[in-house]
Amino acid sequence: MTQPTRSALLSAALALAGVGVPVLPLRAGKVPVGNCPACVRNACGGRPNMKTPGPCTCPHPCHGWAAASTDPAVIGSLAWRSAWRDAAAVAYHPGGAGLTVVDLDHADAITWARAHLPATRTVRTTRGEHWIYRGAMPSANAVRDGVDIKSSLSYARWLGPGSGTLTGLPDTVRGLAVRKPAVVRPVAAAVPAGGAGCCPHRSPGYLERGITMAEQTITAAPNAVHATVYRTFLAVLSAHGRCGCLTDHHVGRLFTAAQSKGESARHCSDAWANARARVGV
Repeated sequence: MTQPTRSALLSAALALAGVGVPVLPLRAGKVPVGNCPACVRNACGGRPNMKTPGPCTCPHPCHGWAAASTDPAVIGSLAWRSAWRDAAAVAYHPGGAGLTVVDLDHADAITWARAHLPATRTVRTTRGEHWIYRGAMPSANAVRDGVDIKSSLSYARWLGPGSGTLTGLPDTVRGLAVRKPAVVRPVAAAVPAGGAGCCPHRSPGYLERGITMAEQTITAAPNAVHATVYRTFLAVLSAHGRCGCLTDHHVGRLFTAAQSKGESARHCSDAWANARARVGV
């Protein structure tokens, strides 16, 4: 497929903004660009899918959904010029437009939606469909296999107007975002080298320092968060996974640190399970 030109993307963005849809540039890989010179390619460390603006000194938000605007003077400004030059697509903030996108990532998810959700405007995606409803709600990832909800504090790729009549946001979709608290399973204890019930660690503070350092490693990661979380989980389990002293509280702290960087509970659980399998605990 031909790559859209900068002028075509800018024209599409201005057209959307003209009907009240907040827009932002999106580079290859569905990653928002930094919309000011200091933050080009996220040089300042800003996260692309955050709930607050990234840790930069810009006078205005310039990352992810927080950067989305309907102001033509902002969208076509000199500050955004490099952003559009790097852009591969236009994204928008559904919640800012009073919309909710149910992102169906594969055929099984589409089959489920057709059986359980009311018909509405539909847009084809690379692997599935976006079902768009009138009304905003909290966003949530992985509410079902292959189903994400993009609305407030999130962004979605603009793939055209789609087909079908836009209908009101149903309670069925709202209910998908109401999750039960994640269950963190404790590490299966192995018999420590020092004998049953004996922890080989040198002092009571050794584990605490390890968990604190692991939290800091995750929260300080400027990019490659998935890989950082997995490597950190692996390091913790390598050091503390076989003596039986890790508790749900410790694991919960690691998950909380990862989720503060945008990781979902599912991704945390998968990374933890993979690290346990690698270590053999």
